[in-house]
Amino acid sequence: MLTSKERAEFRAQANAIDTTLMVGKDGVTENIVAEAERLLTARELVKGKVLETALMSAREVSDEICAATGAEGISCVGSKFVIWRFSEKCQE
Repeated sequence: MLTSKERAEFRAQANAIDTTLMVGKDGVTENIVAEAERLLTARELVKGKVLETALMSAREVSDEICAATGAEGISCVGSKFVIWRFSEKCQE
C-alpha cells in the first residue's frame, strides 16, 4: 500500500510519460493484462487510456488490471489512468 506522498510523487512523474496502454471496446482481455504485465515489469509506471468505444470507465479498467497484475492504482482522470508496481528488473 502506498502512502499519499508516494502516490503524489508517482502522479507527478506520470505527467511526463506517454500513454502506452490502450483499452478498446473489448474491455480488459488477456492480451491487455499480458501487455500491462510486460509494461509494469519494464517501466514500473504505466499510463493507459480507455477509448470512447469501451463500455467501461477508466476506474473500472484500472481496478481490473490492478487486481490481475498486483499493481497499485495511482490516478484516474477522465479516460486516462496510471498504475504502478515495483519491479526489480527496472531497479537494476
